[in-house]
Amino acid sequence: MTAAAMVIAASACLACARVAGEFFAFSRFVMQALARIPASHGIGAMQAISVVVINRSFRGLFFGGAPLSLLAAGLAVSQWGSAAAICTVAGADLYLVGTSLVMAFGNIPLNDRLAGVTATDPRAAAVWARDLRRWTRWNHVRTLCALAAAAAYLAGLLPSGAG
Repeated sequence: MTAAAMVIAASACLACARVAGEFFAFSRFVMQALARIPASHGIGAMQAISVVVINRSFRGLFFGGAPLSLLAAGLAVSQWGSAAAICTVAGADLYLVGTSLVMAFGNIPLNDRLAGVTATDPRAAAVWARDLRRWTRWNHVRTLCALAAAAAYLAGLLPSGAG
């Protein structure tokens, strides 16, 4: 693996590990706390989080793993057949599919649906109860995929290329 490919793969590894930590913390602490308070308060808090989280610094930190993964995979393909290249492509695939696509098709639609309800509407509590479980389940998937991606990148960076 070239020095440039190693730097990109190491950067992608760190990005994946950081994102896995964020997802884990959100599922284990934030979502559990929101589940313990009255539905109208949980809905309002989640709606506020969904608005506040969309900012330039978050996008750069969160979405930085996707271009790094694409670049790492592209560089790895030029050395296809090596254990390092296979691990790097696996890491990229795990991250891109397991976090980006799951977010796009799992978490964001739930955020959008929740944005469309009024927290004080009596029917909102049922939406919240159902979507809270689904959102957290999808977030667990994102956590595991980001962690597995970081492990795959790390395995590709080891001297033997796969541990």
